[in-house]
Amino acid sequence: MIQLDEKGLVPAIAQNADTGEVIMLGYVSPGSLKRTLEGGEVWFYSRSRADLWHKGEVSGNYMHVRSVTADCDGDVLLLKVDPDGPICHTGNPTCFFKPVEELPEFAHHDKGTGIIDELFAVIQDRKREMPDGSYTAKLLNEGTDRISQKVIEEAGETAIAGMKGDKEQVASEAADLIYHTLVLLAASGAKPEDVWQHLRQRRK
Repeated sequence: MIQLDEKGLVPAIAQNADTGEVIMLGYVSPGSLKRTLEGGEVWFYSRSRADLWHKGEVSGNYMHVRSVTADCDGDVLLLKVDPDGPICHTGNPTCFFKPVEELPEFAHHDKGTGIIDELFAVIQDRKREMPDGSYTAKLLNEGTDRISQKVIEEAGETAIAGMKGDKEQVASEAADLIYHTLVLLAASGAKPEDVWQHLRQRRK
């Protein structure tokens, strides 16, 4: 069984079948994988275009599939391929050519619910490191009673903003509520996925 992510996709690593060099990483949907297996050339799913993407359709550098294997968890695919030419849009034979020798700057997604996991990762890091000057670390140090009190306060402020019909204030207060709830989850040893499991049961 292949495990799809929350967008219905699975990452697929393309590897040169002759040299063993990893040449690119893409994502496949069930539909693009079906075309790949049936046609013998790699099809990905373009997340930016939200459509199937026949690799090489623009450059002419197609990737011919020798084998497709899944990892032990079924959530990553390995495509061993014979490339017709350079695979990267830069003209390089592989997309992996930029060395990372020190911690780089990171770009963040500005849309979508991924901020929940990103923020929780920061909270977990604060929990481990407890740096001076961190509000999150201060809350965690004060314990679950204080964090729970903050959740109650933020819930009340969110409700009051809703009663006033203030759209921007509701969003701001709801953000505070979600943040403090995430801190409470971390302090209690729970994770957002534990919440998602309960929410899935409420889809009935």
